[in-house]
Amino acid sequence: MWKMQSCNFFALLAFVLAAMSATTAAQTYTVLYDFGTNSGDPQSPQGHFAQARDGNLYSTSPYGGNGYGTVFQLTPAGKMNVVLPFTSLNGGHGAYPVSGLTLGTDGNLYGTTISDGTDDYGTVFKITTSGKLTVLHNFTGASDGSNAVIAPVQGTDGNFYGAASNGVQYYGTIYKMTTAGVLTPLYKFTGSPDDNYRYPLSLIQGSDGNFYGITPGSHGSSGMVFKITSKGKITPLHEFVGPPTEGQGPVGSLIQASDGNFYGATRGGGTGGYGTVYQMTPAGVVTILHNSYEEDVLGSDPASGPVQGTDGNFYGGTYNGGTHRAGVLYRVTSSGAYRVLYDDFTSTTGLYPDDPMIQHTNGTFYGDTNAGGTGTACLGNGCGVLYSFSMGFGPFVSFVPSQSSGKVGKSIGILGQGFTGTSAVSFNGTPATFKVVADTYLTATVPTGATTGSVTVTTPGGTLTSNKIFRVTN
Repeated sequence: MWKMQSCNFFALLAFVLAAMSATTAAQTYTVLYDFGTNSGDPQSPQGHFAQARDGNLYSTSPYGGNGYGTVFQLTPAGKMNVVLPFTSLNGGHGAYPVSGLTLGTDGNLYGTTISDGTDDYGTVFKITTSGKLTVLHNFTGASDGSNAVIAPVQGTDGNFYGAASNGVQYYGTIYKMTTAGVLTPLYKFTGSPDDNYRYPLSLIQGSDGNFYGITPGSHGSSGMVFKITSKGKITPLHEFVGPPTEGQGPVGSLIQASDGNFYGATRGGGTGGYGTVYQMTPAGVVTILHNSYEEDVLGSDPASGPVQGTDGNFYGGTYNGGTHRAGVLYRVTSSGAYRVLYDDFTSTTGLYPDDPMIQHTNGTFYGDTNAGGTGTACLGNGCGVLYSFSMGFGPFVSFVPSQSSGKVGKSIGILGQGFTGTSAVSFNGTPATFKVVADTYLTATVPTGATTGSVTVTTPGGTLTSNKIFRVTN
């Protein structure tokens, strides 16, 4: 009996170790570029990445360039290029972009600056991948707000929606903007009925067509998640109560996952006092998936917020904690199973990852750190690094905008790779007409008989499936 149990035990142990080895081998962190290596480099990047039609990634830095920030490009192979250095204050075109960028259906990238413009309250801009910048709106600090720290997102109605986080008269606004730059405030935060109604920090469009965002709270309040319609009717979905029960100060990106729930992070609160990763139902019921503690080896202060990978799990970074107290990369499931995936952030590999990662359609995650790296242009902890993080996931396709829906006959944009020679596109199994615009971008028309489901693209290299569901509307 003992020999059989021993054999079973060691066989099981060998299986577990082999599985762990295979999993570990699939996790590869690579420094792609050290900011501050060359003159005019971006420094201390901030903001979301956007994948453009050309297959490259784009984001912003508030410093570097000519001293007032940059828009930069990262190729999947790891080459960094400065697309535009913001030139000066009082130049009228904006300065200090911290928003990152979003991709519009026209192929342009959209972002904001927190300063400069005609009234020095910042701007909303669009920029081509070749660097041609157009200022769409100059904030005045009045009912339109000021100091926008997030990029506007394009709604399914074609308009852009965004948030300004401050203002002279108000504590921020939610706005709608046409593609021509005509901006209309939808809701003005006044601080009433409580201090949770201040400083909006995120805005996404949900699958129901409404928009969802967060506020960090102030003066002892703990922040909230809110819903707002395209007409400006706001509803607080969940007001955080803070430690030890809940998180405090939601930050980073709020996302809606394939299960219909929302996921995000807080910088404080929870049982450990140093932040949480949470799940929220569309009705506003919050479940804490992970609590972090001070100088926790599992990471603390999950500042970036999670993104959903094509395996259905959630991936993010923490600003502190880990072995070197410089952050970790983690994975958490919708049921709260948490695991550290990378724990070697140092002065050479990067310090303090506080921006959300993006999963490129090639399957690999990309991100940046706020400091560290070997670049010498910054004093102290370095200017940050660009990195890739591979989990061994395969390629897929995604939509523009990401929460896409539409009626039969609507043309949609699809991002991916290897599209040259594509033989078929289908909507949940229904064949569609399509046009390959580039090896990394094509358009397809929602076909008669299409139903809600995944979109597939058949290429010479294989069939690629969308990472999100396309909703066919009436």
